[in-house]
Amino acid sequence: MLREETIKVVKSTAPILEEHGETLTRHFYERMFSHNPEVAPLFNPANQAAGLQQKALAGAICAYAANIDNLEALGGAVELIAQKHVSLQIRPEHYPIVGENLLASISEVLGEGATDAVIDAWAEAYGFLADVLIGREQQIYSEHAEVAGGWVGFRTFRIARKEVESSVITSFYLAPVDGGKLPEFKPGQYITLRVEGPDGYTTMRNYSLSDKPGQDHFRISVKRETGIGAGNPDGYVSNLLHAKLVVGSELEVSAPCGEFFLDVTEKHERPLVLLAAGVGVTPLMSMLLSVLETMPGREIVFIHGVEDEQVQAFRATIDALSSQYPNLKVHYRYNAPINPETVHSHSSSTGLVDAELIESLIPQRDADYYFCGPQAFMVNIYHQLLTWGIPPMQVHFEFFGPRQALDKGAFDETPQERRVEARCPMHA
Repeated sequence: MLREETIKVVKSTAPILEEHGETLTRHFYERMFSHNPEVAPLFNPANQAAGLQQKALAGAICAYAANIDNLEALGGAVELIAQKHVSLQIRPEHYPIVGENLLASISEVLGEGATDAVIDAWAEAYGFLADVLIGREQQIYSEHAEVAGGWVGFRTFRIARKEVESSVITSFYLAPVDGGKLPEFKPGQYITLRVEGPDGYTTMRNYSLSDKPGQDHFRISVKRETGIGAGNPDGYVSNLLHAKLVVGSELEVSAPCGEFFLDVTEKHERPLVLLAAGVGVTPLMSMLLSVLETMPGREIVFIHGVEDEQVQAFRATIDALSSQYPNLKVHYRYNAPINPETVHSHSSSTGLVDAELIESLIPQRDADYYFCGPQAFMVNIYHQLLTWGIPPMQVHFEFFGPRQALDKGAFDETPQERRVEARCPMHA
């Protein structure tokens, strides 16, 4: 346990860190990449350029400082970070690198405010958190090694099939080169791809699994990310997948990870509501396919908000499922439909996914909610469910940006739909 003096000092730094958080984290990343360039492949350069990692880490440091005397409040964050670290193959030897650069950055940015007492307290606090994370990560690695078809590290897969889902989304069916069994992942989890980067280093990205478990392949459905404006380049890995890699191309893949999933062993009488916006539909597709198979009698409401018909993925598949399963109710919400005839009052409409639409489909409100999408969508859904008084255990989400933005409900610009690359404040 942390010493009382350490808790007192760390907690006292929370207001200072709140004021200088992003300056500190920008300095931290610059310093670490300069002193320890070997860790650069573990981070997403696009999120670095956009400032997402800096914001996420600043928020996490402030949250840790503010809750240092109530660490139970951070339990969910620990699992989120541990899952992301395992997906990237973070090992115990990486923690001293981060710790050394973080403490040095606190000293260099805060100057006289970084007294010996402050540095010593943060060294102890960081070491404590590192031990907690390392312990949980070792458990996850062991689970991956022991499960049938599981593995630790990266395994070589080849692209067995590519299937265009929309004007911007393509599905990739990945099969293990060794022909071996695949583990039973949990619907909603993701895998990590490692590919050669443009600078000679490898680079990694997380992509949600969009098919149900128990098959001889993994399927990911990837949006081709196009940079908007100067300083926002096209997404390197998504464009590599779409334009350069072909059927037969090989990729390195780590085992499925993630704390956002639907537990199909749980049985509930409540309806299940799956809410997606844009490419956020990918993990929810895995959930939908799985729950229809394992809980054929459960009432399910599936809502997908998209910009228009051209960018919409999986409509034909979802329509077929809706016809096959009477317990499945589907609604599509188009922000700007290209063809007005596409919109039918009973199954689709125009506008954004809002409280009125959700309540029209599930008037009793009491349900299990799973949602995923861009920041504005997530903020609106999250706060609406809070307003309705939905218990936290019935609210599950995958957020595509710095988590503190969701909690505060604040956003300054229209966010792009990014794949799930912000599950961890360090590796947002």
